Amino acid sequence: MSTTDLPEPQVREHGTLERPGLPFLIGGAIGLLAAAGVLIGAIFITKDGSTAGGVSLIVLSGLVLLGLIVLLAGLTIVAPGYARVLQFLGRYVGTVRTSGLRWVNPFTTRTVVSTRIRNHETSVLKVNDAEGNPIEIAAVIVWQVQDTARASFEVDDFVQFVSIQTETAIRHIANAYPYDSHGDGSLSLRDNADEITEKLATEVGVRVERAGVRVIESRLTHLAYSPEIAQAMLRRQQAGAVVAARQLVVEGAVGMVEMALDKLTENDIVELDEERKAAMVSNLLVVLCGDRDTQPVINAGSLYT
Repeated sequence: MSTTDLPEPQVREHGTLERPGLPFLIGGAIGLLAAAGVLIGAIFITKDGSTAGGVSLIVLSGLVLLGLIVLLAGLTIVAPGYARVLQFLGRYVGTVRTSGLRWVNPFTTRTVVSTRIRNHETSVLKVNDAEGNPIEIAAVIVWQVQDTARASFEVDDFVQFVSIQTETAIRHIANAYPYDSHGDGSLSLRDNADEITEKLATEVGVRVERAGVRVIESRLTHLAYSPEIAQAMLRRQQAGAVVAARQLVVEGAVGMVEMALDKLTENDIVELDEERKAAMVSNLLVVLCGDRDTQPVINAGSLYT
C-alpha cells in the first residue's frame, strides 16, 4: 500500500487550564446579587443628595457586575462523548474532555467536537478487481475522533474527509485482489473476507490518521459481480465445482480399484493377467465414476472367445 506523504501536523491535542465550574457559578451568582444590591443602594444614595459617594458606588458596582459577567462567561458544559476545542485570538489553546460544568478562559471560543464512536457505510461502488472483472462492493467503517485538534484544524471537514478516504481505500483494495481465487490459494475478496477487511481497516487508518481519526473496525457489507457478468461468472463457478467434484470422485475410484486388485492378489482369490486386469479396472472405474446406476451384464463366455 502506498499513500501520498503528507506534511507533519501543525497542531496536536493537549489540555488547557480548566477548573470545576460549580464553585464559579455559585460564587458568581452570589457576587451578582451583592453587586446588584450595592448598585440599587447607590442609586438611592444619589437620590438622597450624596452625589459623589453615590456615583462612586454606582461605578464600582457596575465594574464588579461587568467583571462577574465576564467571569461567568467562562462557564461551559461538556456532555459525555463530546469535547470542547478552545481558541484564543485564532490560536489553539487546548481541549476540554472532562464532562460536566467546567470553567475556562472566558475570552476563548469553544467548538464542540464529538468523540463518540461512529459508523460510516459507503454506497455500493462499481469497480474492477485485480483480474479486470467489474464487481460491486460496499463496506462499513467504525471510527472515532482521537485527536480533536487535528480533526478541527488539519482538514476542512473531518467527517467528509473520512467518507472520501474510505471510498478511495475500498477502490484500491478491490483493484488489488481478485474477486475469487479459483482454488489457486491466493487472497481473494470472496474467500478471505477477514484478511481483506483487516487490510482495509489498516489502509483507511493510515489515510485518516492525519485528521486525528482512529479506525476501530471495518467490514464488507456487499460483494458481488456486476449484473452484466454475473450469469457468466455463475456458470464458471458451477463448472469449477463440477470439475472439483469429479476430481475427488476419480481419486477415490482409483484408490478403490487399487485396493481391490491388492486384495485379490493378497488373498490369492484369482489370477489375473494384464488384459483381465485392464478389463476389470475399466469396469470398476465405469461403475464408480458414473453418475447413473449401472446395468449389470452377464457374460456367459470368456474374455478370449
